[in-house]
This record gives sequence, structure tokens and C-alpha cells, in this order.
Amino acid sequence: MQWAIDKCRRSKARIEPAVVGAVIDLNYCLDLLDEWFIKMLKTSYDLMSIEYRSMGIKLPVNRDSAGDTHKDKLVRLLDCSTIEFMHESIRKKVAAQIGIKGYASMEAFDSVRGVFLEGGEAYPGAGISAKSHIQLCIRNPNCIKGFFQAREEIDFIRQEIFRDQEERYIKHRKRRPL
Repeated sequence: MQWAIDKCRRSKARIEPAVVGAVIDLNYCLDLLDEWFIKMLKTSYDLMSIEYRSMGIKLPVNRDSAGDTHKDKLVRLLDCSTIEFMHESIRKKVAAQIGIKGYASMEAFDSVRGVFLEGGEAYPGAGISAKSHIQLCIRNPNCIKGFFQAREEIDFIRQEIFRDQEERYIKHRKRRPL
């Protein structure tokens, strides 16, 4: 929710930020927490670099966002372009195989998952970032099995304390009836 609030504040939008829940099946996922897929993405970067160079086009560059004191390269133009280049390359190969053989030996990714370490150290000397998070990109809408409005949060600790007190009271009443 904090991200949604901050996004609205940055864009000066006059909308109420909100959060929805979703039931998602990642299916065939480009999982950027897995070394295999990172190597695949690196290969796509190499191919994209060659293609851009041959056309005389400069590669996009990841850059800092205005006001980001941690220099986290929040504007990820290079990363986004590399991932999209890979998806498009796979899509073309799948389409060509289906056109020739009637089936494809490879498949397009249904989703993408990546981790983002942002916001500087959570505390001095930490290896944990203050705003670490995982992002999902659902490319295939069939991965979304359902969605829901998130329920209102409760004070979990207060509820646990109240339940414990209530249980003690009930035990006490059983020992000393009115």
C-alpha cells in the first residue's frame, strides 16, 4: 500500500490509492531469482547489443529516478528492453516453428518474477535493503485465477492478548461459578 500512496503523491494524481489481492499461477515463469534464467537473459542482452550496434542504435540505460538519494537505478530502461527483446525473440521463434512444423519445441513465458533491492541499507551495515521487494509481471492473463479486495487489517497482537485473557477468564469462571 505504501508504494501506491507514494506513487499517487509523486504523480500528484487525485485518486485514492488501493490494493487488490489476486490468486496467480505463474505457470512458465522467467524467474530472475534462478541462475538459469539470468544466464538466458544475459544471452538475450548480448544478442540485443549486437542487433542495436548493427543498426547504429544506442542501448537504453538504467538511470536514477529524480529524488532517489540511494541511486538505485529505479528507471530500468535497459532491463525492460532486454526482457522485452527476449520475449519478442521467443515469440518469433515459436510462431516460426508452429508455421513450419505445426507445433513449437519452446514456449513463451507466462510470467516474470524479479527481486529488487532498493532504499539503501535497512540499518547500518545491513545486507538487507529498506525497500526490498519482489515484482511479478503477468504476461498471460490466464495466469490470473481470481482477484479480491484485501480485507481490513486487524491488530493481531491485541486480538491474541484478548483471546488469552478471555480463555483465562473462562477457566477461572469454571473453577468459581457465580
